[in-house]
Amino acid sequence: MTEDLTSVARFLFEAGTLKQTRRTGWWMAGVRDPESVAEHSWRTALIASVIAKLEGADPAQAAFLAVWHDTQETRTGDVNHLGKKYTPSADPMVVTADQIVGMPEILASTIQDLVAEYEAKDSPEAVCARDADKLECLIQGVEYKAQGYANAQRWIDNSRGRLTTKSANALADAVLAAGSLDWLRAALGEKPF
Repeated sequence: MTEDLTSVARFLFEAGTLKQTRRTGWWMAGVRDPESVAEHSWRTALIASVIAKLEGADPAQAAFLAVWHDTQETRTGDVNHLGKKYTPSADPMVVTADQIVGMPEILASTIQDLVAEYEAKDSPEAVCARDADKLECLIQGVEYKAQGYANAQRWIDNSRGRLTTKSANALADAVLAAGSLDWLRAALGEKPF
């Protein structure tokens, strides 16, 4: 490959900062060490593939969208809903345009297209990825609540109310009916509580 990949290398380091970028809304629920944006994005991508498959959409494309859905937060940080009330929201397309400067066109245009598709919310895969974002927050809330953070209920309720697909709503029902360690009990052959 003869193209200069320096800007891609820089972005890969930049993307790594999401491993240390905390999801700030959880601090309001009392969570001292909340999940990182990268942790959230990984499970969101997994959930997006599940929802998309159940909805008859392309699971790979939904997961691809979910992987990139918060990459702009390397430049803006994770601004929670209260913070957005006081600060204008950064346009993800503008942030992305800055992030991809100097990248090979085939890569830059792919990233731009992914972010635009996610933000437009009009493809089945984007709808599934956006539902995955909300369902991941709901699941994380259930886990935090099980750890003793009672205030996480607000995030559980808000996330539940924002789901749009039939599959995401059904998955939310299943999550809310299960315990956060039921998977471990099942794997060990124990009876559920």
